[in-house]
Amino acid sequence: MHLVHGLIVCDECDSVYRKPDLRPGEAATCPRCGARLDRGTSSARRARQLPLTLAGLVVFVIANLSPIVTMEIQGVSNATTLWQAVLSLYRQGMLPISAAVFCTAILFPLTLLAAHMVLLWPNSQNRHPRVFALISRLMSMVRPWVMVEVLLLGILVAVVKLSHMAEIDPGVGLWAYGALTVLLACVLSSGPQEHWTDGIQA
Repeated sequence: MHLVHGLIVCDECDSVYRKPDLRPGEAATCPRCGARLDRGTSSARRARQLPLTLAGLVVFVIANLSPIVTMEIQGVSNATTLWQAVLSLYRQGMLPISAAVFCTAILFPLTLLAAHMVLLWPNSQNRHPRVFALISRLMSMVRPWVMVEVLLLGILVAVVKLSHMAEIDPGVGLWAYGALTVLLACVLSSGPQEHWTDGIQA
């Protein structure tokens, strides 16, 4: 592996260009495929990404360990976490649905947050991870499948529809997923190329 200063690679078509000097708010696109190459990012903006990602990981843990809703029917109360819901779907023979919920709401968000942390932590120490190219591709593949907001919307719809049949109380997990949706939106507002400002590895 060697470092080539002043170059940037398009995530979509792998074209190599000289890294442009961009001011905050400006963006560069690939002439070949039209994908975004880079965006002018202030150092303050990059500095905010690390605590946001760390907060996202903490909220993710809370969201998955805490009950999403507590349902009470005829005096019988039952609290359910997302993990329990995934296991319940699996035990009922709904493997495709169980796998889809697990991947889009648990595995992929965790992978994306962890990948961001791997990029941001060395960058805060003025170092660049040697596995940048691999992490960048992983993030590009996982990013479209992170659907925490879809899960949150589905839960809210289910709560509204079941509210006339049972007494339903939103749990800590539901509020945590709401916070996670906002934090993921902030984290996803920056691409992998914004974390590497000096060059690319080849």
